[in-house]
Amino acid sequence: MATAAEARDQIRIVGSSTVFPFATAVAEEFGRTTSFKTPVVESTGSGGGLKLFCAGIGEGHPDITNASRRIKKSEVELCTSNGVNDIVEVKIGYDGIVLANSKEAAPMKLSLRDIWLALAAEVPVGGSMVANPYKYWNEVNPNLPKKKIEVLGPPPTSGTRDAFVELAMEGGCKTFPEIKAMKKTNKKKYKAICHTIREDGAYVEAGENDNLIVGKLQANPDALGIFGYSFLDQNSDVIQGSIVNGELPTFEKISSGAYPVSRSLYFYVKKAHVGKIPGIQEYLNEFTSEKAMGDFGYLAEKGLIPLPKEEKQKYRNAAEKLIALQM
Repeated sequence: MATAAEARDQIRIVGSSTVFPFATAVAEEFGRTTSFKTPVVESTGSGGGLKLFCAGIGEGHPDITNASRRIKKSEVELCTSNGVNDIVEVKIGYDGIVLANSKEAAPMKLSLRDIWLALAAEVPVGGSMVANPYKYWNEVNPNLPKKKIEVLGPPPTSGTRDAFVELAMEGGCKTFPEIKAMKKTNKKKYKAICHTIREDGAYVEAGENDNLIVGKLQANPDALGIFGYSFLDQNSDVIQGSIVNGELPTFEKISSGAYPVSRSLYFYVKKAHVGKIPGIQEYLNEFTSEKAMGDFGYLAEKGLIPLPKEEKQKYRNAAEKLIALQM
């Protein structure tokens, strides 16, 4: 069916809501400065995007998917089973995941342990695991305010959620030696304890729309919201990031790795569509160019934390030569 892709003359991109504003900026610049049509970019979440991307080859399937985490082995297998073989991986930069609240309230100072204790489905109390009993932040840690635990965050299909669970939740969970020891003896149980978020109303799934969360935080100064750093950056007039493990989520702290909740951002390209759908190679060249992805590029202005020089070169090369991903 690869030839059927020729019927479409516009690049179709799906995937991560975090990468969405960056991909949109590149698509608009690309549409403005070349003779190609502006690509269509949809925000479907990382997991949803990879599902669509891996469903097959041809004009009915997207050409590129954005992801705020690396593709999983199971997703590569899904792609392969549907004839999607040569996938090009491009890492575009870094992002921090922030817990933000309204500027009307005092900024929160949290440790990874506080975050896990507040949001985990089960926590250790008196030597055994029990359903999370904590209703207020000061019950988790007496130094925190007596405010109801209310956190608005992304759903399970979101790459932001995956990264938050892996970096913040697991990071806090393994501060308990007895749980950390479980990783060696019973990895499945360890993961279930560390990664499962409570479902009793303290964590509210607010969809993939980060603008919606910003609005809700303004309406409720006691609530916290979870999203990518670029969103904090774009809304810094009304919301502020919480301090995590003593570090503020700033551009410098995320790029240096000092801020503990930071992750890599990617997009994936279907090599079979290059040359069939007009402009894919040229779009890749625009995205990986110094003027877009560089230290002072237009994506950095939008809150993307640029890659170090060598890494940037590696992925620029992968995009230029369409080097297929090796897991």
